[in-house]
Amino acid sequence: MGGVGASFLTTHWSIIEQVDAEDSADQNQALIAELIKQYWKPVYCYLRRRGYPNEQAKDLVQGFFQEVVLGRELLQQADKTKGRFRTFLLFALNRYVTAVRHKEEAQKRIPKDKLVCLDAVDQMELAEAAAGLSPEDSFNQAWISNLLERVLERVKADCYEDGKSVHWHIFWDRVAAPIMNETAPPSLEDLCHKFGIAETAKASNMIVTVKRRFQSALKQFLRNSVTSDEETKEELAEIAGLLRRLAQDDE
Repeated sequence: MGGVGASFLTTHWSIIEQVDAEDSADQNQALIAELIKQYWKPVYCYLRRRGYPNEQAKDLVQGFFQEVVLGRELLQQADKTKGRFRTFLLFALNRYVTAVRHKEEAQKRIPKDKLVCLDAVDQMELAEAAAGLSPEDSFNQAWISNLLERVLERVKADCYEDGKSVHWHIFWDRVAAPIMNETAPPSLEDLCHKFGIAETAKASNMIVTVKRRFQSALKQFLRNSVTSDEETKEELAEIAGLLRRLAQDDE
């Protein structure tokens, strides 16, 4: 889920361009594996919301990435001048699932060496998270969830590297964990007592510092997956809009 180093800075489009270049088969395989890692969960959630049972959805995930992404060289067909990569991927997925008629046919398409490890998928958790959503919103929610996890991991690593581990833990306890777990945030007084901070104002400033890092990392990640600052703003607006809709649905 993200982390330190060049792996976080690798963009979707740069992955595609490198695959399209005349690189070694091993390097191409590693680049494609990184892209699959980022998108298999949104694809799985989308298929479940389309009505496919768990096992068939897992089969279709394997088949889609094996047949379409690899077999039909989908990445080489992608064109960043025509919009977002995930929109392009979802269009290709729609075409693929439309062509699948029976579960038996999908099972025959499963490669012997599976590209995506789905055995450890928390099926109940993903199904509950997608309950009541349209297939498209389910896909986007899973994509956003994965994005936020990667950004949080990057910010955490940066804080530790800069000697701001306490900053991170206060931010996590006060901001991130309550949002992700849908719980009430602890008071600043409790956090000061827990981490040995003299004043609540200092704790508040530490949280602001990490918030700014989070916002910067999120924008950087989005900017690396689009082709302009305008698209970055559109992605941020879309993420905020989806989260608002999901919050209203839970009320």
